[in-house]
Amino acid sequence: MSVNWAGYRNARRRSRQAGGVLGVAAVSVVTGTVWFFTAGQFLAAEPAVSGPSEAPVFDAAWMKPVTPPYPVPLGGAAAALEALPVKGRASGGDYDRSAFGQAWQDADHNGCDTRNDILRRDLHDVAFTKGSKCKVAAGTMHEPYVGLVVRFVRGAESSKDVQIDHVVALGDAWQKGAQQLTAQARQNLANDPLNLIAADGDANQGKSASDAAAWLPKNKALRCHYVARQVSVKAAYGLWVTQPEKDAMARVLESCPEQQTVVPR
Repeated sequence: MSVNWAGYRNARRRSRQAGGVLGVAAVSVVTGTVWFFTAGQFLAAEPAVSGPSEAPVFDAAWMKPVTPPYPVPLGGAAAALEALPVKGRASGGDYDRSAFGQAWQDADHNGCDTRNDILRRDLHDVAFTKGSKCKVAAGTMHEPYVGLVVRFVRGAESSKDVQIDHVVALGDAWQKGAQQLTAQARQNLANDPLNLIAADGDANQGKSASDAAAWLPKNKALRCHYVARQVSVKAAYGLWVTQPEKDAMARVLESCPEQQTVVPR
């Protein structure tokens, strides 16, 4: 099956200019080509390509492990959620991204910055820029949040189409316990592969610093895993949840009682 990436990128550009969102994909039954349309141009009940229920493997041989303050609890995600402390949200007025260290540094000292580490981990058919074993130039992925096949191409405009999302947003973490962490622990949280995933740029921007009470992935097949991963990160870094957040997480996990916590492997 071939993908009309030029049509996809043009649709994204027109959608942004119109203030809309990229909505659906259609497959030609004659050519097998995937065509992308903005929601205002074409309507369909479901995306043509569904995303996986789980993201790719979270660690790789070239990525050195990150050690959180506490081990990720093993077992059911619902039980781990029940063990998280429930508190109100602290003030976020003093939040500054620099409190979590320099963005996309080589935190694990493997020779590659964290953004390129995660792109290399999550993309398929990865190509690197000439002369580099780190800087990802292109690749494809089954994007987890919107459930479509997405192509990453490095460029001044195109790079932002695939962004690296903090599953537990740093702004959310700051208001739920990260202020009390050491500077090193906050840097680990910002660079922990467990808390990072390559995602659609528009979806990532839409999520911003939201917790599960305010934002869940459009791709419903991912929601159980996504919530379990947030629970795992919060447990590993001693963060808390608000009551509305816990209630939203519990509703998701009710649909998948066998869902386990997410442990890097």
